[in-house]
Amino acid sequence: MKKLTTGKIWQFAAGQFGWAMLSGIISNWLVYFYQPDETAISQGQTVFIPQGLVVLGIFTIIGGITAFGRIFDAFTDPMIASLSDRCTSKNGRRIPFLKWASLPLALSTVLVFWSPLNQNSWINAAFLLAMILAYYLSITAYCTPYNALIPELGHTQQERLNISTVISFTFIAGTAVAYLAPTIWGVFIPVFGRVGAIRVTFTIMAAVAFICMLVPVFTIREKDYVDTVPSKESAFGSLTATFKNGEFRKFVASDIFYWIALTMFQTGLPFFVTSLLKLPETMTTLYFVGMTALSLVFYIPVNKLTPKLGKKKMILFAFAVFSAAYFYTGFMGKMPFIPASVQGLILTVCAALPMAIFGILPQAVVADIAQSDSITTGSNREGMFYAARTFAFKLGQSISMLIFTAVSTIGTGNGTGYRIAAFGAAAFCCAGGIILVFYNEKKINKIIRIQNQK
Repeated sequence: MKKLTTGKIWQFAAGQFGWAMLSGIISNWLVYFYQPDETAISQGQTVFIPQGLVVLGIFTIIGGITAFGRIFDAFTDPMIASLSDRCTSKNGRRIPFLKWASLPLALSTVLVFWSPLNQNSWINAAFLLAMILAYYLSITAYCTPYNALIPELGHTQQERLNISTVISFTFIAGTAVAYLAPTIWGVFIPVFGRVGAIRVTFTIMAAVAFICMLVPVFTIREKDYVDTVPSKESAFGSLTATFKNGEFRKFVASDIFYWIALTMFQTGLPFFVTSLLKLPETMTTLYFVGMTALSLVFYIPVNKLTPKLGKKKMILFAFAVFSAAYFYTGFMGKMPFIPASVQGLILTVCAALPMAIFGILPQAVVADIAQSDSITTGSNREGMFYAARTFAFKLGQSISMLIFTAVSTIGTGNGTGYRIAAFGAAAFCCAGGIILVFYNEKKINKIIRIQNQK
């Protein structure tokens, strides 16, 4: 089997840049678009769907839709993973999925924001639900096989760490571009109006993402690098066997709490900036791009320190720093002795290092667990391990969206709900770190080391 060169790693990572941009659009701007605050409405944002706690008197429409979409997404992950693991295509088990999922993913992302009626209507809510389901099915069909290629293309722990480092860079870059949206749509507003400008911006981004997602499809011949036998297990049987791995269960449980916290933070960031700090929405772009740029400074140190300290210790440190950063966020706007813009800058600096660590290492941890499990069981279920992970954390994200969209309605106008969300994110992050303490990294490394010595 060929060794993946640095150039091929970057070609592979281009796909991550594409889907990360689309994921960033949905994660960062969906709630902001459909549950606008007073500032956005005053600037011309149309209210497209019913607002307030109208679902059972507990949840918002947008919260219910996004949560249901995540749950649907979580349950399709194992099915897509099983289809990919069992695929017998001459082009490999993963690349064919990347090829056919790219266009539906780009198109559904755009249509999520293209409500058929230019007014507050339940018809718009029904259309949004349909497009959200199409989006989540498409991103699962692309991302699950894509992630499964990490342990297959990387033949050693260091190679997998290198792949994870590069794709983490393109993931953050893609997400950062998504955060540039307000700056871009601000240019188009005089021509298209606020809503039209937002839609044009997301259409342009989706076109770029579509091209990037096709780069690994046409530049990497999967069977030149991967020599695995398609799995013969059913989707349910493979998923059950995957969750029988005790160390995987511990890591996934920790990961769920991390994603609950991160989703609450990412969804809330535009509101933290506009409602708590009373700054323009374009400052969201400035802070996230700054956070991203600074995190990149830590990529090489993280890559070099991880083999010495271990992935577990690095991730535990990141949990601690993120928890402190989220807790601090809850007080933003309440510190008159610090200028509002500086308060945002402090958050940017504090979040940069843990962003780098979480960007690189969790994928590498799953790759290690998948390899060790393959060694001990003789079954190649790489796709199912990544699907099982996403199955679990997407359930967590569903809970997060329900919580955020509900609590954000508390104290509308004074930002109380957004502060509660920030403190909640800190608490969930602490819980994730506590669970990770019980993960036995030494056991996984020992299995891999013994195999490599044979």
